[in-house]
Amino acid sequence: MAKVVKPQTRPLTTAEIAALALSLAHLGSGPQAVTARRGLQHAFEHLELDDDVIATTLATLTEPLPTDVASRARLIADAITSRMIVRLHYQDATGRVTSRDVEPVTCLVHREHWYLVGVCRMRRGIRAFRFDRIIAVEPTLTPSRPHLADRFLPFQRRKRATKAA
Repeated sequence: MAKVVKPQTRPLTTAEIAALALSLAHLGSGPQAVTARRGLQHAFEHLELDDDVIATTLATLTEPLPTDVASRARLIADAITSRMIVRLHYQDATGRVTSRDVEPVTCLVHREHWYLVGVCRMRRGIRAFRFDRIIAVEPTLTPSRPHLADRFLPFQRRKRATKAA
């Protein structure tokens, strides 16, 4: 009998894990969401983790979001997909509330928190907004410019411009 050789597979990228996890996070706690989260946990079990930050982040990916946060996450995910600007009512770490128009790019998890990463029109730059500090999300009818998510992910090294000799 001939031995079947399984083709080599590549690990999921950070962006793929974030997209899968966001899809699961805003599904809530129904039976399909629970089964899907179990599948994601199973995928993580095969990763060799020697970093507590990564382990905590992966655990957060498999937890359902609270109902009110999940509702806002759905609006954010829809805005990312349809490339539409959203208006966030956001409470910062000091308790100050602002309204900001944001071009949403991607969502990610770091440790035990979910973040929306996007271009903040008020600050004119890339910002990360913690989901649990977003008080409300208002969809707009204003199109957003297309942005590649991998250019906005934190913790990645930026290539420095080298001077010609």
